[in-house]
Amino acid sequence: MVHFVGAGPGAPDLITLRGAKLLREADCIIYAGSLVNPELLEQAKETCKIYNSATMTLEDVLAVMEQMEAAGKTIVRLHTGDASLYGAIREQMDALEKKGIPFDDTPGVSSFCGAAAALGAEYTLPGVSQTLIISRMAGRTPVPEGEALASLAQHGASMVLFLSSGLLQQVQDELLRGGYAPETPAAIVYKATWPDEKVVRCTVGTLSRRGEEEGIRKTALLLIGGFLGTEYERSRLYDPTFTTEFRQGQPD
Repeated sequence: MVHFVGAGPGAPDLITLRGAKLLREADCIIYAGSLVNPELLEQAKETCKIYNSATMTLEDVLAVMEQMEAAGKTIVRLHTGDASLYGAIREQMDALEKKGIPFDDTPGVSSFCGAAAALGAEYTLPGVSQTLIISRMAGRTPVPEGEALASLAQHGASMVLFLSSGLLQQVQDELLRGGYAPETPAAIVYKATWPDEKVVRCTVGTLSRRGEEEGIRKTALLLIGGFLGTEYERSRLYDPTFTTEFRQGQPD
């Protein structure tokens, strides 16, 4: 059995209870060494075989899985954050299915959640934005034509960009071209929830300069939108005049 497990954003205590249990039970762990906190591997039993997928190809990973499965071993494929976002798990699952190897998926806490926590932010503020766009800047890996950053920026929604902190000038240019005003609040969150986490608040117009000043070129998320500002409407859910299924609203 292969268990895909989301390791969480970085802090070792942000893995789920289920994920931690699977780590302790695993006979083999294949972890994304470029991003997963190695402290999580301390939960593995002494006899567990551990592989760092940062030095492996897809074919290498699948070969280990197939070998371990044939020996009746339990395998954990440990991905950073939640593997459903930029985790390259679909190709692994499809290959396992063709080989008749069973698998399941344990979700994890994504780094975009860790970044919001670091900022004390809420992506969906009433009167500001009720939509969150999660995307990336096109680089060595292209994005579909309809998902070009400038096109997405036209919505003016809250936005989180993965895998883009090495392209800050291009990101800034595309956001401005798409319609975000230069003064739109923005933030760069480096290694959210790790001990060396760094939060840089800025604006869309100063995104590139602030990243350069702080020396941030990788392992960071970019957050953009009015939700990082100070103006928003009170939630109606907790308004005393608002009736819900559980509470009768009172006259103003």
